Amino acid sequence: MLGPPKQRAVLALLASRAGDVVGIEHIIDAVWGSDVPQTAVNGVHTYVAGLRRVLEPDRSRRGTSSVLASAAGGYCLCVSPEAMDITRFAQRHAQARRAGTDCDTEGALALYREALSLWHGEAFAGIPGPFAAMERTRLQDLRMTATEEWAAGMLKAGRHGEVVADLSAAVAEEPLREKLRWLLMLALYRCDRQAHALAVYTETRQLLNQELGIEPGAELCNLHQDILAGRAVTACRDQSPVPAPTGDLVDSAPPYIPRPAQLPPLARGFVGRIAELDALERVLVDDEVRSGASTAVAVVDGRSGMGKTAVALRLAHRITDRFPDGQLFVDLGGTGLQGEPLTASEALAQLLRSLGVDDVRMPGDLAGRVSLYRSLLHGQRMLVVLDDALSTEQVRPLIPRGASSVIVTSQQRLTGLAIRDGAHRIRVGPLSESESAELLTYLGGDRLREEKAVMMRLVRICEGLPLALRTAVEELIEARDVPPAAVVERYADKRGLLDRLTVEGDEAANLRTVFEASYQALPAEAARMFRYLGLHSTSPISVQQAATLAGTSRATVRCLLDRSSTVPRRTAPLEEDGIRTAP
Repeated sequence: MLGPPKQRAVLALLASRAGDVVGIEHIIDAVWGSDVPQTAVNGVHTYVAGLRRVLEPDRSRRGTSSVLASAAGGYCLCVSPEAMDITRFAQRHAQARRAGTDCDTEGALALYREALSLWHGEAFAGIPGPFAAMERTRLQDLRMTATEEWAAGMLKAGRHGEVVADLSAAVAEEPLREKLRWLLMLALYRCDRQAHALAVYTETRQLLNQELGIEPGAELCNLHQDILAGRAVTACRDQSPVPAPTGDLVDSAPPYIPRPAQLPPLARGFVGRIAELDALERVLVDDEVRSGASTAVAVVDGRSGMGKTAVALRLAHRITDRFPDGQLFVDLGGTGLQGEPLTASEALAQLLRSLGVDDVRMPGDLAGRVSLYRSLLHGQRMLVVLDDALSTEQVRPLIPRGASSVIVTSQQRLTGLAIRDGAHRIRVGPLSESESAELLTYLGGDRLREEKAVMMRLVRICEGLPLALRTAVEELIEARDVPPAAVVERYADKRGLLDRLTVEGDEAANLRTVFEASYQALPAEAARMFRYLGLHSTSPISVQQAATLAGTSRATVRCLLDRSSTVPRRTAPLEEDGIRTAP
């Protein structure tokens, strides 16, 4: 046998990353989550040793493992990804979809059956840890999606009697999945089992009312009415508006969902960020190719004024053609510049209204809204941009399941999304001097192009912050009767710099307000640490010097500096033992 539960959890993680090295810290996060014991590292080594004994019983204790190798601070399961059932399932599923698109119905159905035959019970059954829980949910969704597509193909082929048993079993596993119930009702109706089909609807309505406080969606209601009227119903399910009945043939398609196109316009003068944009695009493309129907999540984080939203929107506009069902945008207000941040429930209400849900059908509780939101986006290729997030708890309920993708911007690092939800983090830092000069030249035109020395001085004063650069160049443009050197001189005094970089009447463009919001969001101890750093007159400052200023230990200072790193400081990066480290 494979050993105790946590040992199997280690194997499950390594198998899901077959052929790749998985670091020990990642293994610990996946197996223990936030409840990490002091013996976790030793526990990982023990579990790996146990797995090697199981996987290679004839290997000597001191022999090198050819199956579970040690490498680069972690471990690698040295098998081909194609040896994994989930990889083979994803390949067959993709092939089945392509065959269906090419009108090869029988070929598609055969591939669907081959893909579904690879399942032997629940994925990750009995495996503990946050990674297993996340994968269990994701893979179950993949399996049910394939089941729905197979059943829809069978119904279109007129083989309704062959799907009733499988659909009944799937509904028992996922009783709140309305698409499965729609297919089961139609299959029963076509088998001349009208009463049974109507009983499924009655059961569905009671369940949705009890569990979520909502009525069945318009799609199920339409089918219910068609069955009561004895009308023929096609199995075609598209996203067009439901046509008026003609004769006895009704296309019982789902209700019309408006195609949202909510991305704000791009700001002119965007420069640089080539590496960040390429990394973001690779994340979304790679996740799409590797996981099929899984949700790709990218988090763009960084300090105030760095242009995180601009980067996210630039990428979002670049890839809109990959999301034919639309783009959703929500300002979560995490910095508090526009009042109190949105709760997850409030954000969901905004998203659901954008998807055509009126207040009458809006569930009152968070769980109900999450369920309805994910049901509406199921099977959709939607891009969701969540701007200015405050916390992981605020974002996680807004992540749909399926083929959609999510881009999040935040001053916080949202590490929990990376650990539990597989999100990829892209950090946005200051612009380089050449990029800053390019931005000033673009916005300031000839007035700065002819004053290179003045421009470079302003570049160094603004330290690569796009918001500061844009604010300063606007004053240069307005003060046309004042020599550029004289205008830039106004920014030379660092003590009054934030006062100079102020925009009246627009809090989001006011650098002082942006910094203040970051500071106010800090825990009390981190804010205190930040104030102590201001007492140091020279830079760079070492961790030991910061500890001396605050009267605390180096370990505590490291933690506090990490928390306060979201607030920009006019200091050089920290140094310790002659090595620069991130502030």
